Amino acid sequence: MVDGSSKGSKVLILSASAGAGHVRAADAIFKICRADSRVAEVEHWDMLKYTNRLFRHIYSQVYLDLINRAPKMLGWIYDTTDTPWRNEKKRLAFEKFNAGPFLKAVTGFNPDLIICTHFTPSTLVGWLYEVGRIDVRPAICVTDFDCHAMWLAHTYQYYFLALEETRVHMHRLGIDPPRMKVTGIPIDPVFMEPMDKQEARRRHGLKPDRFTILVSAGGYGVGPVELLIAELLRIKSPVQVIVIAGRSQELKAAVEELAGRHNTAGPVELIPVGYTTQMHEFMAAADLLIGKPGGLTTSEAMARQLPMCIVNPIPGQEERNSDHLLELGVAIRCNNLPTLAYKIEELLHCPDRLAVMRANTVKLSRPAAAREIVETVMSLPKERRIEQPHRWPFVQRSAVGRRVTAGRLLRRRRGAGKQGVAD
Repeated sequence: MVDGSSKGSKVLILSASAGAGHVRAADAIFKICRADSRVAEVEHWDMLKYTNRLFRHIYSQVYLDLINRAPKMLGWIYDTTDTPWRNEKKRLAFEKFNAGPFLKAVTGFNPDLIICTHFTPSTLVGWLYEVGRIDVRPAICVTDFDCHAMWLAHTYQYYFLALEETRVHMHRLGIDPPRMKVTGIPIDPVFMEPMDKQEARRRHGLKPDRFTILVSAGGYGVGPVELLIAELLRIKSPVQVIVIAGRSQELKAAVEELAGRHNTAGPVELIPVGYTTQMHEFMAAADLLIGKPGGLTTSEAMARQLPMCIVNPIPGQEERNSDHLLELGVAIRCNNLPTLAYKIEELLHCPDRLAVMRANTVKLSRPAAAREIVETVMSLPKERRIEQPHRWPFVQRSAVGRRVTAGRLLRRRRGAGKQGVAD
């Protein structure tokens, strides 16, 4: 933020470790800020570390448990809470009650600029501004292609969004158009650096002329990954499959055992990889990504012009991300795992179709999103306190929100026959 003085800005970036995407987006912005001469001090906080144990458990562990054990329930919760402006006072009261140390820490830090990559800290920081405890409103980065109602805020400085459609939707819900910008989702600045496919394969000992599939396996768990790989082993064309197991040693061991049994017996070569900081290189080496369509992973793939095969997306935000990816022609979707090999073989036998998907990634490729976000907020004039932020009448907000949400749900039900969706 420019304040007319020679003193650099004090920047606070806030995320929440409910899934890895929010934290990764904040890390990307942090790296850009740290390299900016206009920033005197920058910190990135996971706000859940400043809350009580029960609140952390609800936001992080319960969320992961629902993903792994009851994804349909997670989807139901997602849709049920996606009514704009509903129960906002109750939600704020609950979050304030559990986040006292966080509120105290933000007030004590007294930043010149706040950037949030999760909706909970943005709500709490907005309240701190409204009651006069801080002098800056949050800039909010939405980390999915769609905008769930939980992201909506009365008190904000700026919104950064992934899609023009999302900007139109938020305008209909009352967000001020001059304070929204379509930048894409912030990803690690390393994705701004181009990398040749053959060079990436050489670095990791991959065959230079083999069709390469990258499997982002960390979101599936051991059992489902074994089933997924069993289907990939049915592919009859020569392919090499990089399986990223992440931090799970159990998952990596399971993939290594499968590789030991099958790598010499057929056309499919499995390449197990544990936790890695070279995901940008593996994406540059690959021809197709198989995984779940989280906002960050998808944005990274698009930055590398890497088409996707979406397998069993989590109901809720991942299904909505899938809708956008299919509509823009950058992905196929496999709803029934036994058809996975067939769908990939179809792509292998139709290189023109794969080339079109790769070309379409340009529509979503925003590798410099983090830099654009930082540049925008640093160019804004110094904040002037608004004692009573503008708010729509409650009835009008709710009526518009119900119409828009109902329309979206109706489109989703009708979307079963959409091109690219498996039966």
